[in-house]
Amino acid sequence: MQGGCLCGAVRYEYLGELGSANYCHCRDCRKTTGGAFNIGVWVDATGLRILTGQVRSFTKIGESGKRITREFCPECGSPLLTKSPSKPQFVKIKAGSLDAPSQIKPAYQSWMTSAVSWAYISADLPGYLKNRIE
Repeated sequence: MQGGCLCGAVRYEYLGELGSANYCHCRDCRKTTGGAFNIGVWVDATGLRILTGQVRSFTKIGESGKRITREFCPECGSPLLTKSPSKPQFVKIKAGSLDAPSQIKPAYQSWMTSAVSWAYISADLPGYLKNRIE
């Protein structure tokens, strides 16, 4: 799978099996995407490679109380990746940055306590009040 930012300055490639994808409704994800939620796909960090450009990062304490690092294009600001220093073996790819995002099928929702009322996602999809995995 390949993906990148809006302006094309950063391109990445992932070789490996995709992990689960989910909708995250936490405040930080809303702020970083500018939307009602983020859609991320868990992948093995060893399979991810930046092909062109360099990402910038911003680290803060998330609602979970853990440090979260978000990586983005320094030119256009497109959000690309999320990493947790407590789980360096994983990276979460922002599904919207993929060249073929239609391959992604979110399996659950997290941080439902922060969800906005005006964004609709099927009620049949499992939801968790906070993280699915703490």
